[in-house]
Amino acid sequence: MKKTRRIVAMLLIMLSVTALAMAQDAKGKKILFIDSYHAGYAWSDGVTNGIETALAGSGAELKIFRMDTKRNKGEAFAKESALKAKALIEQFKPDVVIAADDNAAKYLLAPYYKESTLPFVFCGLNWDASIYGFPTKNITGMLEVSPIPQLLAQLQPYSKGTRVGHLAADAPSARKEGEYYKKIFNMDLVEYYATDFADWQKGFNEFQGKVDMLIVGNNAGIMDWNEAEAKNFVRDNTKIATGATQEFIADYALITFAKIAEEQGNWSAMTALEILKGKSPADIPIVQNKEGALIINTRIASKLGMEIPFELIQSATKVIE
Repeated sequence: MKKTRRIVAMLLIMLSVTALAMAQDAKGKKILFIDSYHAGYAWSDGVTNGIETALAGSGAELKIFRMDTKRNKGEAFAKESALKAKALIEQFKPDVVIAADDNAAKYLLAPYYKESTLPFVFCGLNWDASIYGFPTKNITGMLEVSPIPQLLAQLQPYSKGTRVGHLAADAPSARKEGEYYKKIFNMDLVEYYATDFADWQKGFNEFQGKVDMLIVGNNAGIMDWNEAEAKNFVRDNTKIATGATQEFIADYALITFAKIAEEQGNWSAMTALEILKGKSPADIPIVQNKEGALIINTRIASKLGMEIPFELIQSATKVIE
């Protein structure tokens, strides 16, 4: 854990130094951050931390609006929340807008701001921005791509075969993940999307005899999730190699190769500063996340009777004991 924090801290410090160099260009400017989800959700908090750290000392005024569409499901709520964000844009009059994750893109940017004069920088869009019509002359950003090949390469030595399952909350973003796992990596994927904690446990147990490797996906949206019970449940019921791509899921998987939310926030904030300096979004290519953190869960490994090589543990960013 300490190693993870050191790496993230070093990255944030480097970006903060660059942000300070842009202070004169950003002084008196306004940046609006529209988050698809809510404060307290680990991914959103990481993106927010990356943005705030990168903008520290820049002179720019930052305002944050949370759409809260993870806890409040349904298209009607998302559309209403997008209209509130639109009203805030008209009232606050930002010089640039940062928008995180798919719902902001789907319900706000795509219907109201494509080809407008207001510049937008998105982050956290899963896999493909073209489904929303991006990029445009005023919209660029960073995609969120899961490191599935890297994860499966780590799981394969502990697996008896190649059948892969995907267990996650029944949410649009999780289903989109499964869709792109199959599409991009040509996987014969077995999927299970849980509506509540008991359903998630049921799916987890079913996968133990159905696949050789299990990708434990995002649990956000399972409102009755019990963290302590889930940790004990996976420790006692894991029989196959399990993996995850998000740090906040690492307690429930043998090996995690995690995306870093701060990278998304850092990049989007630094890009916003470039735009405030005069660069056009049209001249900034869409990019993908590159950073990753290897996490080993020795609690699960010990229960399985697995011996994790010392070299792998030494190379891990974090070890859960």
